[in-house]
Amino acid sequence: MVILHGFFALLAGFAVMAVLLIAVTALLTFFVPEWVRTEGRPGPGAAFVTLGYSFLAAAAGGYVTARIAAASPLVYMLALALAVLVLAALSALQARGRQPIWYQLLLAVLSPLGVVAGGLIRLRILGIL
Repeated sequence: MVILHGFFALLAGFAVMAVLLIAVTALLTFFVPEWVRTEGRPGPGAAFVTLGYSFLAAAAGGYVTARIAAASPLVYMLALALAVLVLAALSALQARGRQPIWYQLLLAVLSPLGVVAGGLIRLRILGIL
């Protein structure tokens, strides 16, 4: 039962990240459509905003994962960070040549760090840290 609870914590944290990313992307598409390109390199403003909201969405996902995984919040938060790192690396490989390498590397680093930051905030609230 603990493993199922942990799996649910990972799934919920990832879902929170995905929903937030989709929502902010939809808002940006509506309000600033030139920033949301399907092809080509993002402009500096769009890249900065994307990196920022990706970090915040990842932090929310890490917080939710640590909140739901009552038995071992640190373990499940780190598992989510590892999964996000792997997915970001695969995304960087897929976007190779279409987006600047600095942008892809920052996205691959900041997203897992966001998960860890959100999880650590939750652990701090619990008094574990």
